Amino acid sequence: MARVTLADVNKIYGTGTRAVHAVQDLDLTINDGEFVALLGPSGCGKTSTLRMIVGLESVTSGRIRFDGQDVTHLEPQQRNVAMAFETYALYPNFTIEENLTFPLEVQGVPPKERRRRAHQVAEMLRITPVLKEKPPGLSGGQQQRVSLGRALIREPAVFILDEVMSHLDAHLKFQMLFDLKRLHRDLKRTMIYVTHDQVEALALADRIAVMSNAKLQQVGGRAALYNRPANAFVADFIGEPPTNFFTARPLQENGSLTMQVDNSTLRFQLSSEAQAAVNATGGERFIVGLRPQNLTLDPNRGDPNRGRLKAAIAINEYLGERSILTLESGKARFRALVPPETAAGQRDIIDLFYDPTRVMIFDAETEDLIV
Repeated sequence: MARVTLADVNKIYGTGTRAVHAVQDLDLTINDGEFVALLGPSGCGKTSTLRMIVGLESVTSGRIRFDGQDVTHLEPQQRNVAMAFETYALYPNFTIEENLTFPLEVQGVPPKERRRRAHQVAEMLRITPVLKEKPPGLSGGQQQRVSLGRALIREPAVFILDEVMSHLDAHLKFQMLFDLKRLHRDLKRTMIYVTHDQVEALALADRIAVMSNAKLQQVGGRAALYNRPANAFVADFIGEPPTNFFTARPLQENGSLTMQVDNSTLRFQLSSEAQAAVNATGGERFIVGLRPQNLTLDPNRGDPNRGRLKAAIAINEYLGERSILTLESGKARFRALVPPETAAGQRDIIDLFYDPTRVMIFDAETEDLIV
């Protein structure tokens, strides 16, 4: 196993006016035996980061260390890192056992030891019955397990997974999530998982590093990212459906501070902590964030001092175990998660309730979280 440290790492492709700064000033530590996900949209810099850790891309500036050893300029084969890709990259004319043992054969491992380790990995991944088969005869889930097995069999210090579930259907993806979580628990190896899918990241990782526009936005566990996002991007990217955002101005009302949403009758009550934080900034414009999950139709749930919003239903989207209401008030549009039996229809006016402590306030210019 290994502790991976990236210190002030930058990656620039091209030069001059054609230069693209793909990763900017990245500082990140992945602890020994930890499962960390690099999460973000396409083009955010996560794959470039992964490739620099592996050694497939050079580092423009900064340092990468494994257990304190500087590996910045070492070749991939010198780093003891194994990688599984979104494409299975299996040899179609080899049997599954031959696909698994090929990396060991290249390393000069004796045939008996190769077979032993192949059967050990196959049992771990539940692919023993197909060891004599060839890849074209396997399902997508089985092929992905073989791809993982070929990386695991090398017994690497760092195990890297690059979008390994992007080609799997929903059922196979659910099974692979379980398998990967079990593998990490059993192997206790340092794992770095790259994905654009927040569900995968939240389900698998001990911590998640959220990236956007070549920069690291926030590193944390599920609760921190969900309840205390560093900025509006993280609040929007983590959570499904995405967070509702409103531009608003502070308004003194009956001795307390509220947030009046622009071009709307919506007005948000704030916790005492939020009121103090907003007053301290002296600002005149803010972004209010509230997750759809934190809006309810039940006036009796939770704190009796909850806030209330009144809005018209634009869409009632039934999804089986829940419904998503799209609501309108003036020019403001937002969503709420409600029970599936909710019968309200288009143009119905309804009341929604929320806990003021769940209301997030962001700086209108920087979009950083204030409270």
